[in-house]
Amino acid sequence: MIEALPGTGVPGEQVLAELRELRAADLPTHGGRLFAYVYDPAVAGLDELARAAYAISAHVNGLDPTAFPSLLAMENALVAAAGRLLGGGPGTAAPEVVGSVTSGGTESLILAVKAARDAHPEIERPRLVVPSTAHAAFAKAAHYLRVALDVVPVGPDLRADPAAMAAAIGPETVLVAASAPSYAHGVVDPITELAARAAERGVRFHVDACFGGWVLPYLRRLGAGLPAFDFTVPGVTSISVDLHKYAYAPKGVSVLLHRDAGLRLPQFFAYADWPGYTMVNPVISSTRSGGPIAAALATLRHLGDDGYLRLAGHTRDAVAVLAAAVEATGGVRLFAPPETSVVCLAAEPDVDLFVLADELAGRGWHTQPQLAYAELPATIHLTVTAAVAGTAAEFGPDLAAAVAATRARGPVQLPPALLEAAGALTPQMVTPELIEGLAASLGLGEDVGKSMAAVNSLLNVAPPALREALLAGFLSQLQRPAW
Repeated sequence: MIEALPGTGVPGEQVLAELRELRAADLPTHGGRLFAYVYDPAVAGLDELARAAYAISAHVNGLDPTAFPSLLAMENALVAAAGRLLGGGPGTAAPEVVGSVTSGGTESLILAVKAARDAHPEIERPRLVVPSTAHAAFAKAAHYLRVALDVVPVGPDLRADPAAMAAAIGPETVLVAASAPSYAHGVVDPITELAARAAERGVRFHVDACFGGWVLPYLRRLGAGLPAFDFTVPGVTSISVDLHKYAYAPKGVSVLLHRDAGLRLPQFFAYADWPGYTMVNPVISSTRSGGPIAAALATLRHLGDDGYLRLAGHTRDAVAVLAAAVEATGGVRLFAPPETSVVCLAAEPDVDLFVLADELAGRGWHTQPQLAYAELPATIHLTVTAAVAGTAAEFGPDLAAAVAATRARGPVQLPPALLEAAGALTPQMVTPELIEGLAASLGLGEDVGKSMAAVNSLLNVAPPALREALLAGFLSQLQRPAW
């Protein structure tokens, strides 16, 4: 147990040693074996550069750019870089692109929805139209901003259906959004057709390129047959792209771009009706550390356009090797075309997907299981980064061994009493006491995260609303004060 506020201060070296000991229990952020959460370019010296840049601006406050013009200059540089990469800037069809630097993709999407909502104060119940594969952050934005969410099923190719999306647009729709690519499956929605349908109805259209927007342009330059998705597409009014993903900047930096300043203006919050300073914020946070922004700028300048092209090539090559390994292994199959930076696989009926994920983890491959949704089966998601190019060849033999071990173990057998009890649960019945009982019956203790097959199996048979309540309860149980 860590005591954050000891009676007597602790020497700095001891504090650092304690932090290193804590970090030793985490999944490996480098080495090309973690397929979610982190993005590793495997570039020597980049971490050290980012840390040094972060330290230079760690105490700079983004609240007032007139007090700290260094941060304003850095933000403008990052927005210009993202705008140029995504089809905007002088000499393009979108010469007046502007943007804001946010803390991450979720904040960027919330602000995109806010800007669209506040542009139409006359609409009492604004609505947001998204495909069912859109990132969950859109649902979070709709919840926070009291915007109705219209979710449209995707086609059999896992892409947004332009006709179905258009049919969902009504007089209260303030924004239509789609993905480039979708996080779960890594496929690009038909942005040109979708943007045209939205423009016909006079509705803003947002491209969520948070996940892969920094790598798609480079994959296209390398010959990938990917469709246009950026400001070169008429009707695209805003785009979000995370720099802490495939721009390989430290957490958390994202950029929200608008085609022009008029579209961005409703994104701002300003308030002068109190005796203190007039608050005016382009993003959700008021006080913001300049550390992440400086680290992102240092990363972009150090890698450069040629560096990102090279890293995209490494990523493309790694995707090809991993996809080939899946195709060559009996018991698993590719669930989606590996056209971007994602390999998404499903299992045959005799292979328990969640046991397989545990078996892969036991061999040092940390994947992201995705639960069944509507007609879609459970899958395993692999986010592939440039670092994976160095380890991809080792994946195939380990995958084959993991499938064999999974078949030998057999599927997870949840106690019938537990399944019966879960089947009778409603979200309103989930209490801290119930969660404690479930955790005990599933064997969740201090080693949570090391063997998740039983937990995932239980969640997989629960409807989405119950999944949400159970997971919130489990997380609440974990987040307790260290008294």
